[in-house]
Amino acid sequence: MLTLEECQREKDELQRQLNQLTDETRARIYAKLKKQLKDPDTYAVLNYLFIAGMHHFYLGKINRGFINLCCFLLGAVWLVMGSVWGLLPLLIITLIELKALFQSQRIVANYNLNVMKRLMGLS
Repeated sequence: MLTLEECQREKDELQRQLNQLTDETRARIYAKLKKQLKDPDTYAVLNYLFIAGMHHFYLGKINRGFINLCCFLLGAVWLVMGSVWGLLPLLIITLIELKALFQSQRIVANYNLNVMKRLMGLS
């Protein structure tokens, strides 16, 4: 995964290449980008609710989101049934996803960069 600075440099280069395209092609790509680019703040808010995995669904990582959701539900069911073991899946999810919470800007920047590359036919 690239750093924020590396993402910005690559994004600037893609912008330069995009500006060299015809107006029609550029407009078509921008229309697609508008629909597919993700907002880092939305990701961060959804990540704040990391126990349910919604931030993974937001970026299209369905399998990972489903795993988070299942672990959350498993832990919740165990807790409701009176087992302290329900804390274990919740703690594991918390520890794993806490890092993503603090790297949300970087994660979304990499995602958006990959979307740009794909739409421009570079990946």
